[in-house]
Amino acid sequence: MKKANIFIAVIFFAIISACNPEENKLTESNLDTDTPELNVTDSWLREYFTIPYNIEVNYKWHEGRVDLDRYLSPPTLEKVIPVMDIVKQVWIDTYSELGGENFIKEIAPRELLLVGGKNLNPSGTRTLGFAEGGKNIVLFETDLINVKDKSEVTMFVKTIQHEYAHILNQQIRYDEEAFKEITPSGYTSQWYNPADEEERFDIANSQGFITDYARLNENEDFAEMLETILTNNAEEYQELLDNIKAKIISNAVDAALENLPTTATQDEIDAATQGATVTATPEAENAIALIKAKEAIVADYFKKSFNIDLYELQKLATDNILKAIQ
Repeated sequence: MKKANIFIAVIFFAIISACNPEENKLTESNLDTDTPELNVTDSWLREYFTIPYNIEVNYKWHEGRVDLDRYLSPPTLEKVIPVMDIVKQVWIDTYSELGGENFIKEIAPRELLLVGGKNLNPSGTRTLGFAEGGKNIVLFETDLINVKDKSEVTMFVKTIQHEYAHILNQQIRYDEEAFKEITPSGYTSQWYNPADEEERFDIANSQGFITDYARLNENEDFAEMLETILTNNAEEYQELLDNIKAKIISNAVDAALENLPTTATQDEIDAATQGATVTATPEAENAIALIKAKEAIVADYFKKSFNIDLYELQKLATDNILKAIQ
């Protein structure tokens, strides 16, 4: 009984001690609850991206947000607004004009993460950007863009158009089976071989792919088709297709001439040239037909899914590139 009383007294003392207000005062939080100070860049991004579209633009360094085994760095402050102004004009304004003011508000990544330098891969290629789960897009090389140079701006805009294609596809699927069946045997995880880029493009184009990277899988193929259309106006896009056809024929002629002996006469050279041209022309026309078949699925997807004419979108996007670099 005595032991029981002692035990109860100990518990009572512990309760009294635990309730001692002097010993249970809350200390200051370790969390930073102060309102962050916004610089001019932060205010501009908030006005044109965060408030109207609920898109956060991160340009400051966050450890762990990018691969730590790469030599990467945040963009310099003075590059952020010029680069993001291009993104707004060419991507947001284009889709908003044709899809309505709520288009980007309803279908968009909730974060754009900017990285200053190149993201080089062991294969010798470089990653220009990627989308993660439809929630954010990472854009590399933002420090390297001359915002007044059309070719550089176009290359950068290709990235946002490509990654946004993936986000659109996650909202509404395109006809993947029909698209994949156009060039089923051409897809490969080794799309980056051979190392020579021109040779890679020649192989891809001859098989009915608009770019070398399009050979990775049907989803990248779709995105590469869309980015190419939205960064080349109608005349430039047709010229691109014409050049693909001409290059396929030219490569065939070169191969035929290489097989001739050094003593070949002009008549033999002319005959080899004509023969290679006759043989390669249907192959070149077939490659273009395959690309056009993919284009048709992309156009049909935009019309049925979003009631947007792909070619109106193309004209507006390419016009906005020109406006952005003025």
